[in-house]
Amino acid sequence: MTNGRACPLIITDKTGTGHGVRGAGKNPLFTLHPESQGFTLLELLVALALLVVIAAAVYGSYFTVIRGRDSATAGMEALRETTATLALLRKEISSALYRSGDKKLSFVVEDRDQFGKPASNITLTTLGMMRPGDVPSSDLREVRYRTMDREGKLLLARSEKELFFTIEPQSYPQMEALEGFLVECNDNGKWVRSWDTALNGKLPDAVRITLSVKDGDRVVSYRAIVRPRLRQ
Repeated sequence: MTNGRACPLIITDKTGTGHGVRGAGKNPLFTLHPESQGFTLLELLVALALLVVIAAAVYGSYFTVIRGRDSATAGMEALRETTATLALLRKEISSALYRSGDKKLSFVVEDRDQFGKPASNITLTTLGMMRPGDVPSSDLREVRYRTMDREGKLLLARSEKELFFTIEPQSYPQMEALEGFLVECNDNGKWVRSWDTALNGKLPDAVRITLSVKDGDRVVSYRAIVRPRLRQ
């Protein structure tokens, strides 16, 4: 305000020439563009559609990775159980003990099936570790493996007791969700699915164990052949 009068707003162009608002030059420093004041509805819809597509791709990839991880973990767990069970059976069968005339010593294999799957049972006398300390103990063990049905799935249970004690041991699951447990005995070059030392009068020449488990959509079989070392 000068001498009581209002001064007009001056916008200076690049040449330094002052012009009033109404008399702005052709090259003002500030230019208003009505079309730059926001996004159009079409632009928002396109951006939203792209966001949905990206989110769906990320979501699908995430759950594919999770399913793959869970499947791999389950496969590794099944392989670990199978390896541990075969190692234990190999150790116990190689140390199986039988002496003709001694009714406490035995090696018995029963041929059975459940749901059309091989489900052998095996009972054997084997050598084990004696308990430390002054507690009465024996190095002879009676070990049993039993296949049973649990909620429509095949389960392999194991029990162990010291031979000269009468207390019945509690069985515990050795493997779950089996597709098959087959024990075969070799007698003079021939493989048979049943054995009883009370009838055969001796230990088999070799024992073949086949464990079948599910690996994804397929069934995989693991096999071990063991020869009893203690023969009397």
